[in-house]
Amino acid sequence: MKFKNIIIIITFFISLNSQANTNISHAIAMHGTPKYDKDFLNVEYIDIDALKGGSIVRSAIGTFDSFNPFILKGTSAAGVGALFETLTTGSSDEAFTEYGLLAKTIEWPDDRSWVSFVMREEAKWHDGKKITPEDVIWTFNTLMEKGHPFYKYYYSDVKEVIKEAENKVRFNFKTNTNKELVLIVGQLPVLPKHYWKDKSFDETTLDIPLGSGPYIIKSFDSGRSVTYELNENYWGFKDNTPIKVGKDNFATIRYDYYKDRGIEREAFKSGEIDFFSENSSKEWATSYDISAVKENLIKKELIDHENPQGMQGFAFNIRKEKFKDRRVRKAISFAFDFEWSNKNLFFDAYKRTNSFFENSELASSNLPSEDELYFLNPYYDLLPKEIFTEEYKNPITDGSGYMRSQLQDASKLLKDAGWELIEGKLIHTSTKELFKFEILLRSPAFERIVFPFKDNLEKLGIDVVVRTIDTAQYQKRMETFDFDMIVQTFSQSLSPGNEQRNFWGSDAADTNGSRNVIGIKNYAVDGLIESLINAKDRMELITITRALDRVLLWNYYVIPQWHISSYRVLYWNFFDQPQIKPKYSLGFDTWWFNQNKFEEIQLNRTSN
Repeated sequence: MKFKNIIIIITFFISLNSQANTNISHAIAMHGTPKYDKDFLNVEYIDIDALKGGSIVRSAIGTFDSFNPFILKGTSAAGVGALFETLTTGSSDEAFTEYGLLAKTIEWPDDRSWVSFVMREEAKWHDGKKITPEDVIWTFNTLMEKGHPFYKYYYSDVKEVIKEAENKVRFNFKTNTNKELVLIVGQLPVLPKHYWKDKSFDETTLDIPLGSGPYIIKSFDSGRSVTYELNENYWGFKDNTPIKVGKDNFATIRYDYYKDRGIEREAFKSGEIDFFSENSSKEWATSYDISAVKENLIKKELIDHENPQGMQGFAFNIRKEKFKDRRVRKAISFAFDFEWSNKNLFFDAYKRTNSFFENSELASSNLPSEDELYFLNPYYDLLPKEIFTEEYKNPITDGSGYMRSQLQDASKLLKDAGWELIEGKLIHTSTKELFKFEILLRSPAFERIVFPFKDNLEKLGIDVVVRTIDTAQYQKRMETFDFDMIVQTFSQSLSPGNEQRNFWGSDAADTNGSRNVIGIKNYAVDGLIESLINAKDRMELITITRALDRVLLWNYYVIPQWHISSYRVLYWNFFDQPQIKPKYSLGFDTWWFNQNKFEEIQLNRTSN
């Protein structure tokens, strides 16, 4: 009897201890505490007086054939994400904090070995039915089985999802070391189980889907346009959910599709499109000396931000034999003359990118610190020795276009790798293979940048073909890694974690549709990614990210291009914006339509 009482007492204290170590909150931060407390009414980068109404037109390139953005097949419609919601959502003025959206509260233990979400009673699907834990469980299992490969990597450490109570769902994890998992499972888009009951989830569809977000599809013209309408019965408006207050203000948003950026740009200038994001420095500098801009009918703005710029570059497909040698990749990098391009093509608008985590504290610089060496030294024999002895620097030219010394360095590297220049052609000394490859593009606008690069490569004896194809073809070839070299952007957040497996992990290299387009299979990279995911605090995360950055840079997986730390936007002057700008996004979902300004614009258009 005494023994039984002792067991009961021990069990009681274990239960108390477990409860004491369980956190219950409206939000969760990766490190530290959320900026906004449990009683917050709205984020500070909105205007509580923003009006809802007005119809605007945006644009997209190419076409679409699906309203299911969660699978590998098809091209989903622009803006379709506004139909779907997640358990939690982030703020745009914090590094990584998630606030309850479909979930009212979040529960997790100190060791982050599981997380539970208590669903909002008022959260409803567009058909009025309540969103339930069963919807969350079905969504997770379906995305892991039939969804885009991204989900398998992002959520690979989730053991199971179970219903814990009538309005509560719990995610149990395989380990307690993946510290960001409690946040990123909240980013899971939740889909209606009852809607998909008799439908094929893994096939493209233009059936209008059922969601829970602030917008619904009003109409569409297959492949040409899609119009979204604000849902007046959206539960988040009725409930005044704090993280949604002041957002999603336009009554209708129509996306029109165009074949290329040139046509799209002219459509904007003629008033057929209301908002335009300019990605060409040349066009930004030369194409908007027009009366509408001079008369302030069109606003042309550079809006600064603090987003990590990630990496944009010429990406090698190292699955191809010719690119497996690091010396070859380094040699080819000498042929890109950024200084000449910036001066002659970009109007000196850009800075050279020197990190996969550019424009953030995560970027590596100088030599590795002692803390970084702690994570690099275990892989010493596998890593380029320059990591430990040299500061990474991109090749620099004088901008004149004459690159004799750089091309000489490239030729030496190619010779060391077994390639020899014979009668103006680069030939492999053993296989007698001609060095030839294709640069695949999806926009003609990039050709003016690629052709000077091609010319420099041909001086090395490399035969280069530049091929531009349409968006649909490009996507299909990307999904199966059917390319030699592409221009690719690897976007990054302020809190890198699980998604790095999909970018650089060995398993992702052989998975069609993954983001490891380069084909990296590197034991050191895999190890650093796992250390990064398991970082115990913010400082360790920064340290490991810098170490990973060095390994990626010194392996010359890409030829870094350029970046700018501002949004280049143009819009017809009938939008209003909050006074406070978010640090880490454009915040277009906080803008609103000004009817008086719109009528003035219309009068000016008519008079002109």
